[in-house]
Amino acid sequence: MSAKTDARRDALRTSLVDIAERQISEAGLGALKARTLATEAGCSVGAIYNVFSDLNELTMAVNGRTFRRLGAAIEADLADVPEASPQERLVVMSVAYLRFASENEHLWRCLFDLRVTELDAVPAWYRAALEDLFAMIGGPLREIFPDLSATDIALMTRALFSSVHGIVSLGLEQRISGVPRPQIERMIELILSNLTEQSAAV
Repeated sequence: MSAKTDARRDALRTSLVDIAERQISEAGLGALKARTLATEAGCSVGAIYNVFSDLNELTMAVNGRTFRRLGAAIEADLADVPEASPQERLVVMSVAYLRFASENEHLWRCLFDLRVTELDAVPAWYRAALEDLFAMIGGPLREIFPDLSATDIALMTRALFSSVHGIVSLGLEQRISGVPRPQIERMIELILSNLTEQSAAV
């Protein structure tokens, strides 16, 4: 493959990810259609599948960008509180997660709406992006619970993420079990602060 062909392929790939990201941001994952993508990108439908194996792979590329933006948003908020306690950092991260989800709801939901039937179909870089997010949570937990094993820290990390994610998801959906948007932040603070402080004292 010539350098010129590689450049055209890379340009098409970037264009398709840009278009898919915008379409998902505006209307959700369900709006992503190959024919619409091809029309906007000025290519044939077949050309899409010369660049991506399927729309799932294209969606993963969009999600990769979203993971990086989410991580950057959390890191930026953490940088503002360098002296914060581990519990306070967990709250800061969770509030940053809530804000990102609120401001980028369709892209955020796409992180979890993507269906992958086989774990092997998930590329290593995609799993690494998720692990980077978990590592941010695991750091403060290791400070709070220095005697816990790495396995238990990993389990607690996922449990806390699941808890915060559930609160955010239900709140944004305005389900009956959720709370109004102004109270979600306070709920997260109450849950994380009290649970980690009580557990650390045991």
